[in-house]
Amino acid sequence: MPNKNDHFLILRKLTFSRFINGLKLYSSYQLSKFTKKAIHWGLPASIAIEPTTSCNLRCPECPSGLRSFTRPTGMLQQKLFEKVIDELQSTLLYLIFYFQGEPYLNTSFLEMVTYATQKNIYTATSTNAHYLTDENCKKTIASGLNRLIISIDGTTQETYQSYRIGGKLDKVIEGTKNMVKWKKAMKSATPHLIFQFLVVKPNEHQIDDVLKLAKELGIDEVRFKTAQVYDYKNGNELIPENEAYARYKKNKDGTYSIKNKMLNHCWKMWHSCVITWDGKLVPCCFDKDATHTLGELSVSNFKTIWKSATYHQFRATVLRSRSEIEMCKNCTEGTKVFA
Repeated sequence: MPNKNDHFLILRKLTFSRFINGLKLYSSYQLSKFTKKAIHWGLPASIAIEPTTSCNLRCPECPSGLRSFTRPTGMLQQKLFEKVIDELQSTLLYLIFYFQGEPYLNTSFLEMVTYATQKNIYTATSTNAHYLTDENCKKTIASGLNRLIISIDGTTQETYQSYRIGGKLDKVIEGTKNMVKWKKAMKSATPHLIFQFLVVKPNEHQIDDVLKLAKELGIDEVRFKTAQVYDYKNGNELIPENEAYARYKKNKDGTYSIKNKMLNHCWKMWHSCVITWDGKLVPCCFDKDATHTLGELSVSNFKTIWKSATYHQFRATVLRSRSEIEMCKNCTEGTKVFA
């Protein structure tokens, strides 16, 4: 179950300027839906920024794991990060340190978290937990990180490694124990610890087991996430039997389709965006290869890109026909991502 303390912590970050900015975003989005014209006010309330594209695992549906990027790999630099935060701090409420890759591989990652914490921004990240050493756990807590999502897709090594290829379940459990231990030792309520269980066919029989494991380890919350797969129309070995945990439904002719309808609007295009490690601004987390780069922070500031004709045209295309945008065809907008 979601934790009330975690939600309260987000609300505590809501300053007057961030509240007004949120109203601007929401009202312009609703007006755009009504008029079918791209009207946009305000700056993003939430952004995801990519610490790195590098990863130690080889997960089969992940571009980092597959090493299938056409864009370059690398590490986010502190200078670029601070430039973004300094420009957005008055309106930015929620900051996700994740897009692709394993955040803890960037040695400056926790310094960046500290910087965002000093600006009173809610911070979150997602990790495979292989680098949650005692030292990293202490530094994480000291950084002020508000939410830590730990990916755990199996409660036995055999099941876990069927998706988290190259991963060691005992490292995940050890890292989790370290984090719980140091939270208690440092008398810290944060980070809010979430076990994220990506439900796929090989692990769906362990749903009850992960709830039990989370309770034993002292995890604050468990989330069951539905899996995005790239080749689903004729079925996929990862799609679970229980449709409650699937983004796709089986049709009468035996083919599969995504559950949600292709609606010509998207809230994410109004209130959030993604910044790659090298400063490319992309519309959302489904653009994993930065195909729809809307600007580069190496040559422009954030606000100029956010308000640019290029970004306006992209939002207009979403309102006119999302089916024209390839990444939208496998998008979960309108579908429950967490079961």
